[in-house]
Amino acid sequence: MSGGVKLSEQHQRALISVSNKEGLAEFALGLVDLGFELISTGGTRRFLEEREIPVIDISSYTGFPEIMDGRVKTLHPKVHGAILGRPDLDTDRAAIQEHGIVPFQVVVCNLYPFEDTIAKSGVTIPEAIEQIDIGGPSMVRSAAKNHAYVAIVSQPEQYVEVLERLRSNRLDQSFRRQLAAAAFEVTASYDRAIADYMATITDPANDDSDCVAEFPEKLSLNFVRRFPLRYGENPHQSAAFYVESDAAATTLAGATQRNGKELSYNNLLDLDAALSIVREFAEPAAVVIKHNNPCGCAIAESLAEAFDRAYAGDPVSAFGSIISFNRPVDLATVEHLCEPNRFVEAIIAPGYEPAAFEALTTRPKWKKNVRLLECPWPDSTTTPGSLDYRRIAGGLLVQDRDDQLDPEVDWKVVTERQPTDAEWRDLRFGWKLSKHVKSNAIVYVRDGAVVGVGAGQMSRLDSAHIAGYKSEGRAQGGSVASDAFFPFRDGIDEAAKAGIVAVIEPGGSVRDDEVIAACNEHGMAMVFTGRRHFKH
Repeated sequence: MSGGVKLSEQHQRALISVSNKEGLAEFALGLVDLGFELISTGGTRRFLEEREIPVIDISSYTGFPEIMDGRVKTLHPKVHGAILGRPDLDTDRAAIQEHGIVPFQVVVCNLYPFEDTIAKSGVTIPEAIEQIDIGGPSMVRSAAKNHAYVAIVSQPEQYVEVLERLRSNRLDQSFRRQLAAAAFEVTASYDRAIADYMATITDPANDDSDCVAEFPEKLSLNFVRRFPLRYGENPHQSAAFYVESDAAATTLAGATQRNGKELSYNNLLDLDAALSIVREFAEPAAVVIKHNNPCGCAIAESLAEAFDRAYAGDPVSAFGSIISFNRPVDLATVEHLCEPNRFVEAIIAPGYEPAAFEALTTRPKWKKNVRLLECPWPDSTTTPGSLDYRRIAGGLLVQDRDDQLDPEVDWKVVTERQPTDAEWRDLRFGWKLSKHVKSNAIVYVRDGAVVGVGAGQMSRLDSAHIAGYKSEGRAQGGSVASDAFFPFRDGIDEAAKAGIVAVIEPGGSVRDDEVIAACNEHGMAMVFTGRRHFKH
């Protein structure tokens, strides 16, 4: 093919090349109604033609065909000259006339779905590589650079406002600069995703290795501001909530607030902790969170019963708490929630039955204040493995999230007495909770409910003492879970004072024999798990 058609100089022109076709037909028709000629590439052109929207093939304009299965189609001087040209500059104007270039006023381009591709299970390296867009980012960057003359539309969410501004002659330089800034964000995030992926498939020791490098040499994170917050942990601190660009709908970032006042910084921290804990359980469960720690948690036959037992874990601390449920909230549970003298900051659950939602949003004490959040629940195919980030001055700590299953095949009874069936149930329950409690963590439980928690203390003995104090005699016949080993027998002796009869901990102390002997003296059963769950 040579030459190519000559575009009309009496029309404005829009170049359209998109992977995401959402909203494209309506946008393209709007441009045509405004007198635009549309120039497009392979798949996008066919999409428009199928909807009988007039469009000119890019090859007809450049005089050069798409080649290599579409890998090369927009990388042509007549395309980038039409994007980068400055018609009011003598040298550019001369080049435009000499080479038959007709400037574009609008470029509509979004990129190959690289991140969606690599998120799929079982995707191969060649499949991922093929989704690295070349021409798209080049056009986006060119148009963004030349935003004094060209409007770059890089996201479907921009279509409505762009059309409105074109219709009212308000596509001014200030707005085009905003579009350019958004476009550079798109290409920066896209390139970062590619670089991060390439780092994970590269083994410096062996170029042919299939080994995945979990922690790349360079790490860049992409977050999008969801909304500003009134303040941070304290009123003198500014704050905002940012979410990952590809955050799963089942995370707090994907939750929907259905009622109540705006969320605070501390609310979000507590909601995240509450969500993590309640998802540990298959049975109906309720968790009461205060300052990132569970002051109450229980499982039961019904959600209402689970809430009652969880709230009873520490009703004094539960004032002003965050509540989470792993079932849709029903009216029976709401009746218990709304009992006198109970103040709850927020509730998060996978849903709310209509009658329960109406009750929570119409009763005088609750309707204006209580924050109700709904978060989709992960299905059975959801697997752990995400990374956890912790900011420190001048750097960032990165680790695997502590969300992997603890295989009971590795657990070992180390005392003379074996746990009873009821004690096994409590030991499993307490162990799931212990990894969500600030270290040094001691959790006293009985009959599937928390009766006392010692959290964040400098010594494990102090935590054991606090848990016993909080239990107020309810730990008789109960079990204790410790996130790390007991370094001395004094923690066991303290638990025995509270009436604890079974213990679960990682083991591994040089004084394990001393601790086991203390359990045997008290007639306790003890289980070693072989895995520690510090949470600093």
